[in-house]
Amino acid sequence: MRRAVVLLSGGLDSATTLALARHDGLACHALSLDYGQRHHAELAAARAVAESQGAVEHRVMQLNMGSFGGSALTDASIAVPECASEGIPVTYVPARNTIMLALALGWAEVLDAEAIYIGVNALDYSGYPDCRPAFIDAFQVLANLATKRAVNGLPIDVRAPLIHLSKAQIVQMGVRLGVDYRETVSCYQADPDGRACGRCDSCRLRRQGFEQAGLPDPTRYID
Repeated sequence: MRRAVVLLSGGLDSATTLALARHDGLACHALSLDYGQRHHAELAAARAVAESQGAVEHRVMQLNMGSFGGSALTDASIAVPECASEGIPVTYVPARNTIMLALALGWAEVLDAEAIYIGVNALDYSGYPDCRPAFIDAFQVLANLATKRAVNGLPIDVRAPLIHLSKAQIVQMGVRLGVDYRETVSCYQADPDGRACGRCDSCRLRRQGFEQAGLPDPTRYID
């Protein structure tokens, strides 16, 4: 059986990525990270997405990155910005994607999986350095050097199928693949029921994606 580990946050991009991995004919093992984020609504969304899209299993690993702070997503004393800003925003979580990919890489070796899927995007995104093609390419080099499977001639492919797509293109692709975006939570400060604030950068990009795709926005908003 061809297997993949899919990093699943519960948001729009990762749900689409899981659908793509399934479309590629892979048995998908979904991995989420409870890293000390502001809310757990996205983890509940990840569970719902994993079940509805037929993941073989879904695991949630705990790693409290909030003990370091340094991000509005892990430190309640730092406000989530509600307008676009220049440079790398305070919602960037230091080394999050590096850590998540490293955990996925370890699980992929145990599963004898051929690929890791991650839903990073370099077009309609918030300016995070670990969402760029150069980062994915560098991690692929690391995976090729650091794993028994790769040394034995079977490298684990790090796939970022959304990296060059606009948010509108991602939405259109997901709809074609049958993704139910009502199950997803993208908001940085969603309430316990998963309702979005409608004001943070993630909400703005998500809403813009549906508008540009010419599709109704199924997001549940607080207001």
